[in-house]
Amino acid sequence: MQTNPSQQAGQTLNGAESLVKTLLACGVDTCFANPGTSEMHFVAALDRIPGMRCVLGLFEGVVTGAADGYARMADKPAATLLHCGPGLANGLANLHNARRAQTPIVNIIGDQATYHRPLDAPLTADTEGWARPVSVWTRTAQRADQVGADAAAAVQAACAAPGGVASLILPSDVCWDEGGQVAAPLPPLAAPKVSPDAIEQAARWLRSGQPTLLVLAGTALRETPLADAHRIAAATDARLITPMSNARVSRGRGRFAVERVPYSGDAARAKLAGIRQVILVGAPPPVTFFAYPGKSPRPYPEDAQIHVLARPEQDLADALARLADALGAPAVPVPDAAAPVGVAKGAVTSEAVAQTLSALLPEQAVVVEESVSFGRAFYPGTLHAAPHDWLQLTGGAIGAGLPLAVGAAVAVPDRRVVALQADGSGMYTVQSLWTMAREQLDVTVVVLANRKYAILLGELAGVGANPGKTALDMLDIGNPDLDWVKLAAGMGVEGARAVDMESFADLFAMANKRKGPFLIELVI
Repeated sequence: MQTNPSQQAGQTLNGAESLVKTLLACGVDTCFANPGTSEMHFVAALDRIPGMRCVLGLFEGVVTGAADGYARMADKPAATLLHCGPGLANGLANLHNARRAQTPIVNIIGDQATYHRPLDAPLTADTEGWARPVSVWTRTAQRADQVGADAAAAVQAACAAPGGVASLILPSDVCWDEGGQVAAPLPPLAAPKVSPDAIEQAARWLRSGQPTLLVLAGTALRETPLADAHRIAAATDARLITPMSNARVSRGRGRFAVERVPYSGDAARAKLAGIRQVILVGAPPPVTFFAYPGKSPRPYPEDAQIHVLARPEQDLADALARLADALGAPAVPVPDAAAPVGVAKGAVTSEAVAQTLSALLPEQAVVVEESVSFGRAFYPGTLHAAPHDWLQLTGGAIGAGLPLAVGAAVAVPDRRVVALQADGSGMYTVQSLWTMAREQLDVTVVVLANRKYAILLGELAGVGANPGKTALDMLDIGNPDLDWVKLAAGMGVEGARAVDMESFADLFAMANKRKGPFLIELVI
């Protein structure tokens, strides 16, 4: 094991101090935390060792979701700090979303001291067992002198393509014992390139004349790979699409657009009708979000052939560029942007909000979308907005939007973050507003307040249910009405309510020009 020069000079460290120093040496300089007693030596080490930005979340779901948003925009991992198994359990939903987004996170979880664990104290849990399903790498540190090496291995595992959660469990005595060793960063694991045979085979599929769909995901949705994908589509008449939910999409004026598979299974099957070949580029085969009686869970024709150009862990950008070259596909110009449109007026509709977003979105904004049912027009309706990145709820576990906005704002402090947040799912992690205020993050939160779980009303119809009062009451969050302006004020975030498109446009334009967070409750 390689050690840091300061370690070789004879500096005495405990395990927690070696952890902090190793993380910093590996480029991990941001930690989203909700610590408890077992993590106090890590907390104390952060006082003694400069360089780590610590961001407190009042709920572990905020911590894990913020680490997800941070890494999506920073292209490097943050650390989390969670308290024992139950703290991990509180953060699991957004770790599930991070796993589906293939987000690199160094997930640090405190635990009972090694000699205390056999006594079955109240917080004792199967922490490794809970961590494994959301992690690409899981380890429990056994000795103080191994913590640095474990941390370096966790960073390497989290960053290995396509990215994932690396969970390091730290018994408290391993943190406070002396003998910590600072480990040098391990070399990054390069994403393997697609073989020449795979490129040639994909070129043959595309030249076959069969109606072909390229499904793009992961890093294939960044600006340069999307341009190469459009070269391929223009040369072969292939269609391009992405899964319904993606970690990050580069889009807006001057960039190539890409459609998403619709949420509705019926709409998805209609869109993909007639496809004979599906070529996957870092994506799984398309699938409907849920199963419905008597309907196929596959949105593409049952007899379509599925091919793989590149797996998620391979170099997707390189694969698309080489395939475009193999096809002799010339560069194609970005389509001209539509004529500028002004802000919408009158009643609040999904299309009107999209129009106003398109007109007023700041340059290089980061849009975090957890708009669920009302936001159906937001993605297609902002095609010609200013250049921006679009982040989504990737794993279906609601409550990711506000934490993602926290993490994105920490990662790119020079860019405005716009969170399009449904009211029901926003209540899962409403504590994010407090962190936005504490850190003075430049976030404009737009709460879409329909005071119901509208998406579930559609699901009731989708499964053929005939709901009565009891069922409908379970989907109603308007008795009493949530007051998001007061909720925000109680956590230190200024806010205001909009009831029509004129007031929304005025508030949205104002919010994006000011420093710090601002919340708009848009009544729909």
